[in-house]
Amino acid sequence: MAVATPLLTGLVAATFTPLKHAGDIDLGKVPAACDFVLGQGVAGLFLCGSTGESPSLTTEERMQVAAAYHRAVAGRVPVVVHVGHNSLSDARTLAVHAEQMGADAIAVVPPSYFPLTSVEVLIDCLQHIAEEAPETPLYYYHIPPVTGVDLSMIELLERADSLPTLAGIKFSAPQFEDLKACVEYESGRYNILFGCDELLLSGLMAGVDGAVGSTYNFMAPHYLRVIDAFKSGKTDEAKQYQAVATARVEEILRHGGHNALKAAMGILGVDCGPPRLPWKSLSATSLAALEKGLADGDS
Repeated sequence: MAVATPLLTGLVAATFTPLKHAGDIDLGKVPAACDFVLGQGVAGLFLCGSTGESPSLTTEERMQVAAAYHRAVAGRVPVVVHVGHNSLSDARTLAVHAEQMGADAIAVVPPSYFPLTSVEVLIDCLQHIAEEAPETPLYYYHIPPVTGVDLSMIELLERADSLPTLAGIKFSAPQFEDLKACVEYESGRYNILFGCDELLLSGLMAGVDGAVGSTYNFMAPHYLRVIDAFKSGKTDEAKQYQAVATARVEEILRHGGHNALKAAMGILGVDCGPPRLPWKSLSATSLAALEKGLADGDS
């Protein structure tokens, strides 16, 4: 029997994992980070995903971080816990923990070290995880630029009767024909969330219900203007707001990748500490340039 599908809408922030300079997780910073992000106007949190450095955390650390955020949220917004792992056994452990914790949903990025070349095998993997959280809606986390797993999302939805807890897809790829097809499948049966911040307006035009992203932690008001203008039929105004947000994202990524995003969180939001290797903290020069670039972007 299918579980109730949550309809996640608006902006869902993919949270950062606070770390100490020695590399240990810093759970004491979670409440302040949570309060700041919720104060930005987001409609949900996505825990321990790419932004949360989940591939660099142990399974135990991921459970501790998820639990700390869940306590800090205290029911104010829905919480989605990412449980994907190259080890399906660890993914199952994370799924059990998320359900016992009371997460509103789980998300699963596919195993990606060994080639995953068919939707049939993907469904087998998702079933193996989902059966450990049978009361919790599941989102498939489609991010082929990172995983290399670029399977047909429409085929996944067409065969989803064997995945009764499947609620939708976190679609993190600029594949707009496929995105629109998923949105329209069976008159919008599944909750489709877009995962490319700098292309949010394009996702809205494709009809997505909402979006999950890193920069919503500290730039949500910029994107909310995009959403409000789009919903009001003011397309040109929405494009202008999106251009401002995209320029700021490009400024951040000019200085690195995840390390620059985490640095921007410290500049514009709450300091969540350094990234964990293989990412390295920005140099003092790059950090100063980033801070200046972000300040100039507001002028």
